[in-house]
Amino acid sequence: GDAVPACQGCHGIDGNGSDEMGTPRLAYQVDTYILKQLTDFAENKRTDDTMYQMNDIAKALSPQDRKDLAAYVHTLKSPYIGSNLDQLRRDGAEVGDPAQGKMIAEYGAPDHGVPACKSCHGFHGRSAGRMYPAIGGQNYVYLKHELESWRNGANTSAADIAAGKREDNARVNDYMGQMRAVASHMTDADIANVAAFLTLSKPNSPGNPRTPSHM
Repeated sequence: GDAVPACQGCHGIDGNGSDEMGTPRLAYQVDTYILKQLTDFAENKRTDDTMYQMNDIAKALSPQDRKDLAAYVHTLKSPYIGSNLDQLRRDGAEVGDPAQGKMIAEYGAPDHGVPACKSCHGFHGRSAGRMYPAIGGQNYVYLKHELESWRNGANTSAADIAAGKREDNARVNDYMGQMRAVASHMTDADIANVAAFLTLSKPNSPGNPRTPSHM
């Protein structure tokens, strides 16, 4: 209806999102994941603590609207750009080291209990299955913020979630608490490094559009 603002106001015409606003890339995102997030925003199972708009927007959408939107953003074929880390550094953002982030994405950090990102999210975070979102090519500011939010939500009990109690900047709508468990072991440096690697990640290896490269 008229009450719903255009998605592109915050997420861009191409659905690539914005580091300035902290909004995520929607293009190519797994439709079932988008649908779950819109539903969770509508039911206050997830709180938009960046722009403070998504809860109201999602409530104003009908269940069919949410399905249609989720299907639509999955079809957006804007190129994988990711964040301009040099520009973010110039702007004073704290930017991690992509090379160190790659090690965690591929192999995890077993010495302090962090599993490999790719075990759930696939090669370069390009998504795997219907439940796990694409995180490769996602915006750095958003990735860093969400990992911090999962970590902040790690100590929220099931009873608190059911009662709608959670700290500010705590995200708790992950499947079986998986992301909270992962993020609870991540240091600030881990989070910055993984976000820096994933934002630059492309879904395919050079020279072959279908197969991941074997590093």
